[in-house]
Amino acid sequence: MGLDDKIENTKEDLQGKAKEAVGNATDDEALERQGKTDQAKSDLKDAAENVKDAFKH
Repeated sequence: MGLDDKIENTKEDLQGKAKEAVGNATDDEALERQGKTDQAKSDLKDAAENVKDAFKH
């Protein structure tokens, strides 16, 4: 996994956490769901990159 990918995935995860927190604080279920979705996408990208890295070595 390249450094750029790690930074992008971390950014997406942090944005998702922020959306979830704001959605939770304002009782905006759609924003909260969107935040959780962003975090899940980030986790999946990390997992896919880890699998690719495992096959490279």
